[in-house]
Amino acid sequence: MIRTAPIVQETPCRFPVVAYNKVTVFDLSGDIDCANSRQLRESVLWEIRENRTSQVVVNLSAVRYIDSSVVASLVEALKASRNLGVRFILFGLSTPAREVPQLSRLIKVFEIYETEDQAAAP
Repeated sequence: MIRTAPIVQETPCRFPVVAYNKVTVFDLSGDIDCANSRQLRESVLWEIRENRTSQVVVNLSAVRYIDSSVVASLVEALKASRNLGVRFILFGLSTPAREVPQLSRLIKVFEIYETEDQAAAP
């Protein structure tokens, strides 16, 4: 499991964020759409580019809805993570959270796991 020794860190995020060792977990919930996708994008990119977290994990298990702006933000984060050697993982995709990436055929480009334990495995 990822969550063993929490580290308090500053982040420009309004979403719940937990950092453990060199892993940052974004716990998303509710509806994530164009109204808040910019904040998500900025927060995740900050973790990848500025904080240089070695692994960024996005928990989507409590998400009820995402739109294409969120998928675009996740794709941008994935690209940035690959450029900097950061592992970018999605886990717990609820059925609604899986729908848009699946329709756009982008689901295959992400590293996706069902559980946090699976996401934490090397």
